[in-house]
Amino acid sequence: MNQGRVTTTFTSAQRIAWLRLIRTESIGPVTFHQLLHRFGSAEAALEALPDLSRRAGRAIVPISQARAEDEVAGLTRFGARLVAEVEPDYPAHLLHIPGAPPLLTMAGGERLDWKRTVGIVGARNASTAGIKLTRMLAADLGERGYTVVSGLARGIDTAAHRASLGTGTIAVLAGGFDRIYPDENIPLAHDILDQGGALLTEMPLGWEPRARDFPRRNRLVSGLSLGIVVVEAAKRSGSLITARLALEQNRDVFAVPGSPLDPRAEGGNHLIQQGARLVTNAEDIIEVIGSADPSRSALFDPEWRPEGEPVGDAEPAADDRAKVLEALSSTPVEVDELIAQTGIAPHVMQVLLLELDLGGQVEWSSGQLVALRHS
Repeated sequence: MNQGRVTTTFTSAQRIAWLRLIRTESIGPVTFHQLLHRFGSAEAALEALPDLSRRAGRAIVPISQARAEDEVAGLTRFGARLVAEVEPDYPAHLLHIPGAPPLLTMAGGERLDWKRTVGIVGARNASTAGIKLTRMLAADLGERGYTVVSGLARGIDTAAHRASLGTGTIAVLAGGFDRIYPDENIPLAHDILDQGGALLTEMPLGWEPRARDFPRRNRLVSGLSLGIVVVEAAKRSGSLITARLALEQNRDVFAVPGSPLDPRAEGGNHLIQQGARLVTNAEDIIEVIGSADPSRSALFDPEWRPEGEPVGDAEPAADDRAKVLEALSSTPVEVDELIAQTGIAPHVMQVLLLELDLGGQVEWSSGQLVALRHS
């Protein structure tokens, strides 16, 4: 699955350190990357956590070395592996989304085309017509050399995976590898692997998917894809969340029109009204994404590197923290706007936002915008 990307040598010790850091409570992908940027490596960030805990006013305790090693061993028993974003097996499209997971758990996929990918999502209670159209789209895309991505849910997701088993499909899980949801799709997950497809998740073994984990999964479905196709979706549904995330990631969004009398068509019809591309067959999709390139996204920074020289310490002034908190609200803003408003130097702002994030006072939206955390 080498995707023609120059990557760095990644050791077993680094993998364990990355795993310990990303599995630490309060540290998500955005905070993980901020820590690596500040300290230069996961090992150095782990050493700095006690001092950061003191400054953040919150206990931040990484998982133990033994627990991390147990997770790696458990994944090996499941036939899965941990892949870091600096390694060639990491899906290249994900490098171009904000808040990309530093580590993915993956199984299979060695022979898939990870560059020519289309996501198909839709209603769990799909209609017979919606299932039929999904199968047609997925099969036709597969025959044209595209890999189909979906979330292993009931309905449209299941139909998309089944129709592309022979040509290649990727299922993104909301929970751990040993907690596939729904249970009825466990045989489908095995079929995907048996026929050369892939399963992946950012969640640890034993993780039972919760409601909040499905939008996290959806951002990976869209992030892995050049474009997202919504076949059927109610006006308030997870599929529309996926479509919104796809737009934030600068992906193309497609929708299948449906009868105004069917609530399952409301979401797709609304997307078309808002500018999504209307789809009736696979050719409608291929015409648009044939030359798509996720690196066109303005959110992608080609100069960023996951590990490198630390930026060094920057000591904020006594009133800098108060300035930042006063300038922030519950409405997300760009960091550049925050810097312009407060007059705080960028390298100092980075330190302040990192400490406020670890202290649970701010939250990140789409990996680029920051706001006060809702209480």
